[in-house]
Amino acid sequence: MQKYAFIFPGQGSQYAGMGRELAGAFAVARQVFEEADDALGFSLSTLCFEGPEEELRLTANTQPAILATSIAALRVISSETSLTPSFLAGHSLGEYSALVASGALSLSDALKTVRARGSFMQDAVPVGVGAMAAILGAEADEIAAICADASEGELVTPANFNSPGQIIVSGHAGAVNRAIEIAKERGFRKAMLLPVSAPFHCPLMESAAQRLQETLSGVAVGEIAVPVVTNVEAKPNSDAGRVKDLLVQQVCAPVLWDASVKEMISLGVTNFLEIGPGKVLCGLVKRIDKGVPAVNVQDPEGVKTLAEVA
Repeated sequence: MQKYAFIFPGQGSQYAGMGRELAGAFAVARQVFEEADDALGFSLSTLCFEGPEEELRLTANTQPAILATSIAALRVISSETSLTPSFLAGHSLGEYSALVASGALSLSDALKTVRARGSFMQDAVPVGVGAMAAILGAEADEIAAICADASEGELVTPANFNSPGQIIVSGHAGAVNRAIEIAKERGFRKAMLLPVSAPFHCPLMESAAQRLQETLSGVAVGEIAVPVVTNVEAKPNSDAGRVKDLLVQQVCAPVLWDASVKEMISLGVTNFLEIGPGKVLCGLVKRIDKGVPAVNVQDPEGVKTLAEVA
């Protein structure tokens, strides 16, 4: 028997034009973008469908834009197929999409929260003070040693455990650059800065976590209909009372994506469905376990293909 996990992308998957074909082809997708425009008080739909890219890349815009596009795709899948997930998960920002899919958060509340979250994360560290880098081919203990040697009184720490041999580090720009040089000296040739505007998922985000906690205090959390495998613990959560605390922790804690995917496979998941823009998570799932199919749905063609097999 097939057992599906629906997974949702995070920041970096955005592109101008995302969601446009879905909204053109399906009323349920159009309704999501209309709801997003109403909730945020500006035309997020235009930003998704037309860009410009530089506006879309601003963190406070990127986060609600990806969330809206993901939920539009989800609602089309729900209306066009009989597929139901056994588990939900999302990469960083994508955890909010998963929580909307689970029924824990309303779309309107999630959109407003991630727009605020994006602003808080951007404001937490002045541009240029922090950085993030990908180090490929190193294991967790090797990354820990690199970070320890690179710190020199500054902060650099693992931020994303994405897949075997793909770990992202985050922290002060000087320490991150030293980590790149040390990694290369130790034989890890692929170590590079990422084009991001802030050092996400590290303790430098503490002020953002505190502000997010205040914002979430006014947000209602409903019952979780489908367990959400969280970034912080890489375990399924069905307790609505823990949602806010886990989202606050997530801002400064590393994203345990590799462990989350392995956990879902251990719980019997046979297929991963990445819902939303880009195909980043499909690539990561394939690196984690080549034997488990992962497909992306972000446009009418993807929905049609899915409907034929579902």
